[in-house]
Amino acid sequence: MAVAAGQKIGPYQVVTQIGAGGMGEVYRAHDARLGRDVAIKVLPISYSSDPSRLNRFAQGARAAASLNHPNILAIYDIGEWQGAPYIVSELLAGETLRERLKSGVLPTRKTVDYALQATRGLAAAHDRGIVHRDLKPENIFLTEDGRVKILDFWLGKAYPARRVGRLRCRDCAGGN
Repeated sequence: MAVAAGQKIGPYQVVTQIGAGGMGEVYRAHDARLGRDVAIKVLPISYSSDPSRLNRFAQGARAAASLNHPNILAIYDIGEWQGAPYIVSELLAGETLRERLKSGVLPTRKTVDYALQATRGLAAAHDRGIVHRDLKPENIFLTEDGRVKILDFWLGKAYPARRVGRLRCRDCAGGN
């Protein structure tokens, strides 16, 4: 479902498409109400045709929006446009870890720095009882100023915080 530049998704005016994949299309858009550019991910219509899936999306988006950490993508809004759910987030400049790795091995110091930043973001989420469940190089974004941002937390799952502590849950430790 391609969206043309100038078209509106909810109150957001689309500027250009910046990505596409199996989980939908991502657009750069402008939020005139707050005077800022944002990223909008429009999910496949199949999400709307499955009430259970749509409910999980909304719950995941609310959980992700509750996280406030410099290493986790900020979620601003969710909605539905022409039958497809969408999620609005901060707009980032840079590349995913997967894209960066295509140009060669990372220096050891950078690897450690990125790993520590990602760990801090995950720890903050785990402290709130939220597990990512889809962590991979495509969901780790490296900003132009050297910050790691974990993407797609809205795919995660909220657990009672006591189950998540010290990597005991099956989703983040592979057992127990």
